[in-house]
Amino acid sequence: MTTPEPTDLSQGGVAFAKIMAAIQAGEFKPGDRLREVDVANRLSLSRTPVREALRRLEAENIIEHRPRSGAVIRTLSRTEVVELYEMRLVLESTAARMAAKHAAEAEVDALAALNAQIAAAVQKPTVAAAINQQFHRSIHLAARNRFLLESARALNNALLLLGPTTLADAARIRTVVDQHAVIIDAIRTGDAGSAAAAAETHLQTSLRHRLMVMSA
Repeated sequence: MTTPEPTDLSQGGVAFAKIMAAIQAGEFKPGDRLREVDVANRLSLSRTPVREALRRLEAENIIEHRPRSGAVIRTLSRTEVVELYEMRLVLESTAARMAAKHAAEAEVDALAALNAQIAAAVQKPTVAAAINQQFHRSIHLAARNRFLLESARALNNALLLLGPTTLADAARIRTVVDQHAVIIDAIRTGDAGSAAAAAETHLQTSLRHRLMVMSA
């Protein structure tokens, strides 16, 4: 998952991208109230494009309006988290399968380099999480399918609602790096079935860890 880019050059599009980036960076968190004037001041924007961006965020189910609170960033229920990961599992396994068929050697090398960077960021969870998003985005690009990329964009918006990264300890990062390595090896050898299976195992592990964190 990467920082959302503006889809147009309008001020509303810029405001939307800035708010989404702030959510991704943890500056705005699930459950936070987004008051139009506060967001405008914080992001150095005027209120009109912020108002437009908030309407778009509501349309994309990122925020909801609550009585007496106004616009609030949604917090996913346990059921919604499971449903989200079910869809992510389908997308990631498909992307890995297709990447095994289409990825260039340089792209696979880039995946390996990103995985090494995640391993090196063991003491920096937010850095590791950002590189991890780039890793998965690189697999999506290597799949060579524009419709998969569009599906990933919509899913990535929902992933922002999960809250803090689960890459918060060395053991978790080592597990992620090891599982990424299996995916990379399968893509490198062109083994589509093994790549898809490895991606599925990876997402199942991520879901179990996410649910454990939610239960703590």
